Amino acid sequence: MEKITLTGVPETMLQTVFARAQETQKQNHKIMDEKTVELVSRLDYDFSLAEKDKTMSSGVIARTLVLDRMVKQYLQKSPGAVVINLAYGLDTRCYQISGLWKSTSLVEGMDVIAPIYKIIGRIPFVRNLSNRIVVLVEEGRVK
Repeated sequence: MEKITLTGVPETMLQTVFARAQETQKQNHKIMDEKTVELVSRLDYDFSLAEKDKTMSSGVIARTLVLDRMVKQYLQKSPGAVVINLAYGLDTRCYQISGLWKSTSLVEGMDVIAPIYKIIGRIPFVRNLSNRIVVLVEEGRVK
């Protein structure tokens, strides 16, 4: 298990991934995201606050449903488009929707993201753009 210690904005990455994992495990789930279930099961983190926050969880699921539908529709209309995923955090959408994904995340979260991606089987390439943002390029496609 990977021991995780976060506070502030980077901690929200863990709360949203937990909400998606919990929804996936429900019998009448509205989303199916097995990567989040795998990820949560392998993290040593106290998810008790996220577990209690039903409003946050509902918002995460609603946003996931809307964004997934919009991204799928756009990629169907625009084959070969590049998806730019801002504030990437621990979003697993790139596993659910095929395409070329380029994503950004706060530097503060990168110390957490790197070991977690080793856990779930994808090690992104990292390139510094500034002292505040890092770009992750999915599937090894670097330009």
